[in-house]
Amino acid sequence: MESAERQQTLIERMRTTERVTVAGLAEETGCSEMTIRRDLDQLAERGVLRRVRGGAVSLMLRGEVPPFGVREHEATESKRRIAAELDSLVTDGESLILDSGTTGLAIARVLARRRVTVVPLDLHAARVLGDAPDVQLLVPGGRSTPGALSLSGPLTESSLRTLRVDTAVLGVCGISVEHGLTAHDLDEIPVKQAMIASAQRIVAVCAGAKFGRTGLGHVCPVTDLDMVITDADAPSEAVERLRDLGVDVRVV
Repeated sequence: MESAERQQTLIERMRTTERVTVAGLAEETGCSEMTIRRDLDQLAERGVLRRVRGGAVSLMLRGEVPPFGVREHEATESKRRIAAELDSLVTDGESLILDSGTTGLAIARVLARRRVTVVPLDLHAARVLGDAPDVQLLVPGGRSTPGALSLSGPLTESSLRTLRVDTAVLGVCGISVEHGLTAHDLDEIPVKQAMIASAQRIVAVCAGAKFGRTGLGHVCPVTDLDMVITDADAPSEAVERLRDLGVDVRVV
């Protein structure tokens, strides 16, 4: 079993099991205890678990959104394709607000090679863009959430409302024709709405699995979007309904 596959197996186990032992995992996977200890140490660094004597305790409560360090390593190829498509739409000199999240981080890594102005809404993306020689980086104020390091609150919202940018790149928790764009975290809603109000073009980026899901809070109707970039897991019927409403949907 390859390292990435083995660690993903351990992550799935930690989503449903409160405590595991090194010996038990070694027997279950057929790997050595030394290998399992190394995997657990790496997953502890990603916020999946806490190491204890002889094993680990899960930090992933059932039904809870996985830690940023876990989500960053999920569906990486899909995020890479979405980022590449977004990059193809951006012209040199353009200004963008880039939403927080792991897809936004993938986009930041691509934009770091461009001559653009970017307002990132998490500190992971800001760190990537801060080393880019041709990127003008504007970091808004606000409260940083642990792990995800996303920026939110009235300082973030007011900062965005003073701007006028070419493109806002929105992350999505759920999207549907009936309920529009939705978010699980209510603190994100006014920030996303400020992004929309500040931009000439609104692009939502999301995995196809987000179609049909509904978060707790409503962000905007889908008709506020100019474009959606998603992957091949997006249901074809949902894609066509968006296109019928005039939304440009790019499936990558």
